[in-house]
Amino acid sequence: MTKIDELDVKIVKELQKDARASYRDIASKLKVAEGTVYNRVGKLKKEGVIKGFITDIDYGKMGYELVALIGLTVEGGKLPEVEKHVAQEPNVTAVYDVTGDYDALIVAKFKDRSGLNGLVKRTLAMKAVKRTYTMVVLNVMKETHQIEL
Repeated sequence: MTKIDELDVKIVKELQKDARASYRDIASKLKVAEGTVYNRVGKLKKEGVIKGFITDIDYGKMGYELVALIGLTVEGGKLPEVEKHVAQEPNVTAVYDVTGDYDALIVAKFKDRSGLNGLVKRTLAMKAVKRTYTMVVLNVMKETHQIEL
């Protein structure tokens, strides 16, 4: 993997602010050539640093007001298979391997309880899943896909 330098970080910061910003605008702000930004973004995409460009959506305003965190306990050796399957569920926004009481943690968003109920039942129906523990989010205090670099 190519080393990420200070200019790469500055470019990523600009894209975090506005993923639709033109390379020309980013180059102007950073006082570099437009071709430099183009080449750096290409390199970052090729290296997998930039995985894509997303729209920051308030899912609550789209009707997905129910957010759940679901802890999974899975039979030994079957975790990757279970996670891969669960990750394909359309309402699942994140699947994490974790330490502690659970083997994995799922984050999912729903319009109603029946959607959550369906996911939990489908997950529990998997032979390797021993147990689930569901927590419903009462208030979202912060939710972002970005950290300060």
